[in-house]
Amino acid sequence: MAELLSAAQYAAIAKGLVLPTQAFINGAFRPAASGTTFETTNPATGAVLTAIEAYDTRDVDVAVAAAKAAFEDGRWHKRSPAERKQVLLRLADLLEDNAHELAVMESLDSGKPVHECQTIDLPETIGTIRWHAELIDKIYDSTAPTGSNALALVVREPIGVVGLVLPWNFPLLMLAWKIAPSLAAGCSVVVKPAPETALTALRVAELAQQAGIPAGVFNVVPGGAEVGEPIGRHMDVAMVSFTGSTATGRRFLSYAAESNLKRIVLECGGKNPAVVLKDAEDLDRVASHVVNGAFWNMGENCSASSRLIVHADIKDELLRRIAVHLRDWKMGDPLDPENRLGSLVSRAHFNKVREFLDEIVAEKRPVVLGGGTEHGIFVEPTIVDGVTPDARLFREEVFGPVLAVTTFETIEEAITLANDTVYGLAASVYTGNLRNALRLAREIRAGVVTVNCFGEGDSSTPFGGYNQSGFGGRDKSAWAHDQYTELKTIWIDTPQP
Repeated sequence: MAELLSAAQYAAIAKGLVLPTQAFINGAFRPAASGTTFETTNPATGAVLTAIEAYDTRDVDVAVAAAKAAFEDGRWHKRSPAERKQVLLRLADLLEDNAHELAVMESLDSGKPVHECQTIDLPETIGTIRWHAELIDKIYDSTAPTGSNALALVVREPIGVVGLVLPWNFPLLMLAWKIAPSLAAGCSVVVKPAPETALTALRVAELAQQAGIPAGVFNVVPGGAEVGEPIGRHMDVAMVSFTGSTATGRRFLSYAAESNLKRIVLECGGKNPAVVLKDAEDLDRVASHVVNGAFWNMGENCSASSRLIVHADIKDELLRRIAVHLRDWKMGDPLDPENRLGSLVSRAHFNKVREFLDEIVAEKRPVVLGGGTEHGIFVEPTIVDGVTPDARLFREEVFGPVLAVTTFETIEEAITLANDTVYGLAASVYTGNLRNALRLAREIRAGVVTVNCFGEGDSSTPFGGYNQSGFGGRDKSAWAHDQYTELKTIWIDTPQP
């Protein structure tokens, strides 16, 4: 993977970028029917990056028609698995060749530190595409056990045209989580990136064409609800995979019910616990993982460990060590690779996080660290102690760098606190006792539970949640590949003489 550059080198790349401004439909950039535009800005500075054309139902109809035509004539899904694999591997290579450009584009558009874009988002994006590409010719269909008078084949077929609706917090990585398995399965896709962060998806679509993905197979239409809703309601879209808020996820279920009963896969919000038992080993290492879990990507992460549920006897020592680790998390210019914390994604989102910070002050909750803002919409890593289960900070997703601290005395109490949420996306458990680790991992109701670390697994493990964190399927792994397919039974009569 490309090495980190200096701040001056990243700034030079930023100045030379040619930013896409139009949807990518049927193999080419296409103007919007509306003839209007919306501005995309650099949230760290407030400067306008470019004006992107504003798309709506008319453009979605064109994109879906192109995707449907591509699917029906089989220009992609009828290629051999080996051919599709090689095209996706070429796409991964092109992403690697353009890693610096993509990292800078992602940082400018989202406020994410270029360090994280370069060292985490790009490698994982590329790795995800390669993983699913390699899976294409390694998934076998089945035969069912029948009598000698029949042969039953159970085969997978691509589901058809798929709508992929992305969040703004990990634009490149979430794009990869969805295009990699859907394209590997042979689907045609219409991608809707968030309006705040549309640039990298448009650039990847251009690179995908260079890699050999046929026109009409990979389409990108930027915009907000005026694009998302018509995708959700379109009668020729067979499936929607959505990552974003639970409230918006509910709307996609409604769209499906009111249209063609398309398959819906949702990955939504989380209020994830980090449970630290009294017998946890190496509190310094625990502190490092808690900091990463709570503040990575400025807390704009659905799997962020935003609730620290810690045994009362070790709380003070753990908080002291967390504060020490946070000294290394510098906040500032996202294009400076020395900085680990950038800005929030937008003024509108900053205002939502600001409401929580103001409420913490109004309720006179003890702020252990942070609580302030800098340089417009930069928010300091904030740790709030004494958060009780009835508090809004315990129950609602902040989606910002705010860690709520709650203590417990018994393991039973810790499990109850961890599960006291409408969500169930992720959790982490820290203990030196294997029996306790397995008990909590089993009893905490979440789609991903890590033990003695913060993380989300890797490309081979499914990602998604329980309760209001998810619906209908998972991202990543072979399970993600399967959800973009239909199962067909082929029953062949073979009567015996």
